[in-house]
Amino acid sequence: MISPAARDALQGWLDAQKALKGAAANTLAAYSSDVNDFLAFMTMHKGEPQGLAPLARISVGDMRSWMAFTRSRDVGPRSLARKLSAVKSFYRWLSEREGFEPTAVLAARSPKFQRKLPRPLSPDAAQDMINTLEMQSETPWVAARDQAVVTLLYGCGLRISEALSLTGADLPLCDSLRITGKGGKERIVPVIAPARDAVAHYVHLCPFPIEAGTPLFLGVRGGKLNPRAIQKVVEQTRLQLGLPASATPHAMRHSFATHLLNAGGDLRAIQELLGHASLSTTQAYTAVDTARLMEVYNRSHPHGQR
Repeated sequence: MISPAARDALQGWLDAQKALKGAAANTLAAYSSDVNDFLAFMTMHKGEPQGLAPLARISVGDMRSWMAFTRSRDVGPRSLARKLSAVKSFYRWLSEREGFEPTAVLAARSPKFQRKLPRPLSPDAAQDMINTLEMQSETPWVAARDQAVVTLLYGCGLRISEALSLTGADLPLCDSLRITGKGGKERIVPVIAPARDAVAHYVHLCPFPIEAGTPLFLGVRGGKLNPRAIQKVVEQTRLQLGLPASATPHAMRHSFATHLLNAGGDLRAIQELLGHASLSTTQAYTAVDTARLMEVYNRSHPHGQR
């Protein structure tokens, strides 16, 4: 049982994350679950609901107990690191509001884990994926729809959620699109001719009206397309082509970034196109080595230009 004061504090922090940092709904849900689990454990661990005063007295030993308990529930290092990050963020906010020292919580060390670098497809494999997609459906407009979505992922570097959030108001596609990404951040992405053509072909064949207020990509019954449909058709195509399990819709976005970089694209420009807040995230996307990252740093940072 979480105390009303702790529940109110959690909600206040979530509201702040949304208002000040533009955190997305999925992110807020994960934050809420992670911190709620932490507060519930402390209630059980201490034997009584934890109000704000007891929460301010959390010790290093309490943190170790929570982390050990969380690991005992088959939570992997990556997930535990995410949970700890949420708890630390909550405590930074709470300590500033309530005026206590959060060192015991902030000093907890995040577990080490091996980052899984994304595996982009080769240029030929990416093109084969797009060309073969239309063979997965016997319904011409569905085949055209699937091909249009994946062409946007690869040709513009969109997330699947971003592609499926497009509406009839975005038609006809121009040379660029204004995309609202994670955290409500807006960016402008160029739209290559093959992507414009693929979308126009789908719209021409679609049996349902696509209007300004309706989704651009529709399911077989005329409602908004479920991302699972695209994941499934990409999986079928992957199996047909003999591509590895890492060949997912998101891998098309990785491939967009890597192929741009290999063609001489600037890492910071690619960061903007992908909508990444951190250059290190773009580095992981493109599997670029540290030497190339330092080359970009030295070209762009005032210190490196001396």
